[in-house]
Amino acid sequence: MNFPFYIAKRYFFARKKTSFISLISIISMLGVGVGTMALVVVLSVFNGLEDFQRSLFKSFDADLKISPVKGKRFDCPPSFLQKISKIDGVKSINQVIEENVIVRYRDAQTVVTLKGVDDNFLKQDRLKKTIIDGKMLLKADGISHAIVGSGVAITLGVDVDAFFTPLETWYPRNTNSKTIDFTSSDAFNKMSLIPSGVFAIEQQYDDHYIFVPLTFAQNLFDYNDERTSLEIQVSDSERINQIQEEVKEKLGENFTIQNQDQQHASLLRAIKIEKLFVFLTLTFIIGIASFNIFFSLSMLAIEKKEDVKTLYAIGANRGMIQRIFLSEGAIVAFSGAIVGLILGFTLCWLQQTYGLVSMGIVGALIDAYPVKMQFWDFFFTALVVVIITMIASYFPAKKAAVQR
Repeated sequence: MNFPFYIAKRYFFARKKTSFISLISIISMLGVGVGTMALVVVLSVFNGLEDFQRSLFKSFDADLKISPVKGKRFDCPPSFLQKISKIDGVKSINQVIEENVIVRYRDAQTVVTLKGVDDNFLKQDRLKKTIIDGKMLLKADGISHAIVGSGVAITLGVDVDAFFTPLETWYPRNTNSKTIDFTSSDAFNKMSLIPSGVFAIEQQYDDHYIFVPLTFAQNLFDYNDERTSLEIQVSDSERINQIQEEVKEKLGENFTIQNQDQQHASLLRAIKIEKLFVFLTLTFIIGIASFNIFFSLSMLAIEKKEDVKTLYAIGANRGMIQRIFLSEGAIVAFSGAIVGLILGFTLCWLQQTYGLVSMGIVGALIDAYPVKMQFWDFFFTALVVVIITMIASYFPAKKAAVQR
């Protein structure tokens, strides 16, 4: 066994008159362990929230979205669609027309984002698991239907069983005039359709969106071959970056092609920034806790002054004395890190398996806080904890080595 480590271990587990110093060392170890556990748990919760947001995106957004760099619409003739569909890995293309409209239902009205989609949208089954009332239907027997967000349905009092109560949509006519006469009945295009289903994904979608057939949106907005975006579903998600680059190469610089993360870059960036600041904050707290190690080793150096003299007398050098006290700090650091990592892993596993901590939100899509453990979080947490505690151990070890 390494001699400095052997002496350090004897000091750590010492009894009798040095028991007070040993108690401080154990408290230091537990403090480091609790800080490590908290860091692991919080980082895992942020990972879980990030994954949860991505799962919401998959219910609403396509794998890739094509939109114009300038303006909000672009010409989309059949030849344009064929050029994209020939790219290897493109499974289906959904044509989209998206605009803000006024909707009325009985005596209630509100402004929503109306999203016209073609038949490929229903084939992709993106909303299938989110339908909470009615059914996923956009057209039947020549009649247009709408799938309404739950927030919109609550605001308007939509009843999907009331088949003969239409949902009216109003959109300003395309005229050369810069002003709109809201008192004139000719100022708006007005069309009606029947609510067929209600979906619930997340508030930002539920409170603002309704889905309608593409032809309905085309007629309401006076569009011809124009589209506001195209949504691509890929056949192999592992090749999505490669497919994205191929689409960019085909379409040129006039179009923006975004994957799901890029479509919500600001939100995901905010989560990562919050995660970083929480990591730095808890690291600072662990740094403060490591002062206990500094003081316990300083007291141990004073207590073992005679031992140090004896070790010098039998041939020990300054480097060996320093390694003894660094080993003492290492025992505290590694023991605290290991205990914290084990406790953190256990708590995360229990949360994943049993959902011990509830979100506390009635009607939430998930009952408990989502948790996802990642190896690199454990690795960097342990690394930071060990570095901080070893730095705290260095100065008392150096001081002890100069005692004679």
